[in-house]
Amino acid sequence: MERFFKLKQHNTNIRTEFTAGITTFLTMAYIVVVNPAILSSAGVPFDQVFMATVIAAVVGSLLMGLFANYPIAIAPGMGLNAYFASVVATQGLSYQVVFGAVFLAGIIFILITFTKLRETLIFAIPNSLKYGITSGIGLFIAFVGLRNAGIVVPNEANIVGLGDLTDPMILLTIVGLFITLILYVLKVQGALFFGMLATGIIAFFTGQLHFDGVISTPPVPVFFDLDITGVFTHGLYTVVFAFLLVTLFDTTGTMIGVAEQAGFMKDGKMPRSKEALFSDATATTVGSMFGTSPSTAYIESSSGVAAGGRTGLTSIVVAILFMISIFFTPIIQVIAGIPAITSPVLIIVGSFMMVGLSKVDWTEFEEAFPAFAVILAMPFTSSIATGIAIGFITYPLLKLVSGKGKEVHWVIYVFGFIFLIQMIYFPMQ
Repeated sequence: MERFFKLKQHNTNIRTEFTAGITTFLTMAYIVVVNPAILSSAGVPFDQVFMATVIAAVVGSLLMGLFANYPIAIAPGMGLNAYFASVVATQGLSYQVVFGAVFLAGIIFILITFTKLRETLIFAIPNSLKYGITSGIGLFIAFVGLRNAGIVVPNEANIVGLGDLTDPMILLTIVGLFITLILYVLKVQGALFFGMLATGIIAFFTGQLHFDGVISTPPVPVFFDLDITGVFTHGLYTVVFAFLLVTLFDTTGTMIGVAEQAGFMKDGKMPRSKEALFSDATATTVGSMFGTSPSTAYIESSSGVAAGGRTGLTSIVVAILFMISIFFTPIIQVIAGIPAITSPVLIIVGSFMMVGLSKVDWTEFEEAFPAFAVILAMPFTSSIATGIAIGFITYPLLKLVSGKGKEVHWVIYVFGFIFLIQMIYFPMQ
């Protein structure tokens, strides 16, 4: 084991790697509750989403540990799960069709992982759009959390309004939110997980949470009948592109951030990046076949790195712990059904995703407005794809008329034109 993971070369040992793996798992364990809660709202059977979430996390983390030898865990990503649910709800599509879009995005991701197109896409898209997309998704999932909890409700006067703050579920959500915030500010490892746990305990004593069991035989995972032809029939090309683009940016950004923290970066490059990206792309593809939205590298992996994790053994430990979680389906299903337990996580994770806004040059209007437009469009249209499309259309247009058209990569012009045609003739409902 020491030779395979090169523990001595990375100045670590088995005990440290196990500790780091446990730490990373605790910080991201909320996903086994939140992901099924979100996707089941789109009609996907809860047990299937739960097992698919675990399968994607296990496959991705194992591949990351065995082939890339990085302490980076992978699991279905936040934001794209909410987007998945919104596509099913707003367009009246079956979830099998949308899973088909996820599958195609995963296959394309795998293919471009081994080509120069990956670097071209990452290099071509300006930082202002990247940060805008990430921040827009943050607002989007925070809004989903507020809506699920009932804190914001439909309002005829101004679209949305404040809910009844005396409602027991809303009160529990607010209490859970502040408990989790306090734990995070106090730098408690696994603050999101323990915040959910504390909220669940309160819900139990207030009579809002009832358990029919704790441990049970794991649900049987089933291959979904993906409707790939439906993707083409309904023209879901923007949806596929949204899944692909966001997953690519999210994964690449997270991997670079964790790699820099661990000291893996060499001359600005990340060794074994192809293996790392392949792990994520495979997890996305496999996950779609069992019933979950795209996977991504988790920034929570930084907690494991902070605990001393330096090799893929950390990721292997995370995968093992996810495997163990399949025996706790009853308790996870009950917790996922209570918005007050899951909504605080959505709201807080949404705030995490706003950090890139500080890197947008707000003094340069042709840089700032496209980012602003993306951020504005995503929550108000309930569509990540629409936000991306608006950004790709406005950015090259403003650069062109301001005499800075040469600063824009030709790829942006191509996608801008494609998105413009798509929004005019094949608008998303």
